[in-house]
Amino acid sequence: MLVEIQNLRIQFRTATGVSEAVRNVSLTLGQEKLGIVGESGSGKSLTARSILRLLPSNAISTADSLTFDGIDVLRADERTLRRIRGKRAGLILQDPKFSLNPVMTAGAQIAEAWHVHRGGSRKAAEQAAIELLAQVQIRDPQRVARAYPHELSGGMGQRVMIAMMLAPDPELLIADEPTSALDATVQAEILRLIEDLVSRRGMGLILISHDLPLVSHFCDRVMVMYAGRVVEELAAAALTRARHPYTRGLLECLPALSHRQTRLPVMQRDPSWLEV
Repeated sequence: MLVEIQNLRIQFRTATGVSEAVRNVSLTLGQEKLGIVGESGSGKSLTARSILRLLPSNAISTADSLTFDGIDVLRADERTLRRIRGKRAGLILQDPKFSLNPVMTAGAQIAEAWHVHRGGSRKAAEQAAIELLAQVQIRDPQRVARAYPHELSGGMGQRVMIAMMLAPDPELLIADEPTSALDATVQAEILRLIEDLVSRRGMGLILISHDLPLVSHFCDRVMVMYAGRVVEELAAAALTRARHPYTRGLLECLPALSHRQTRLPVMQRDPSWLEV
């Protein structure tokens, strides 16, 4: 098993006391595609980032167990974590405009990731960067390698981010809303690319998204989060048969092209959903 989490809790120190953001979350992940869905603030990104211990300094993270390939992440020192972050587990963020270094070329950033985690000469790293750009289906990898982030479209920037994360050949890929800043056509291309790379390389994938139809077609399992806790977990193919009222509410709020709707339903929240 690649990732095992038991009873994860994440709290934040605030001016008014301690606020609980994630409560009693448990999950396991092998070489499969896990989707985590839920509205903004439900704890999706915090849960995924806890695997790499990339939480804000005012966060308090506890768990009965939080391991990556048998390594106790909560008790690991920084040297051990550096061997996991980037090298064995990659993180693709939402918007490449804010994730890429604006004063380095795309090729230099990918080459740096390769060189730091794999070693070798700078020339070999630069050649590997061009090959990785070709793998993420960029038509002119040499030209894109010489380009700066502001010279790239959103789709190209996201492909550069994916190439950078793939440079160390990780075992786990965490994609945090990787297509939220892209139009529908480019979204589909990026997701097909991720699916192909994950399948060919035999990686585990955590896909964080608000898009339920996308997750149901793309992932093997879906975990639904509400107010910091998991309310339902089921096979992706069975998402339309979800039983929890929150999941049902999310599905019913989606617009449909197959039939006319005068008004989209509004979710009616129940305080009992907050109970642990």
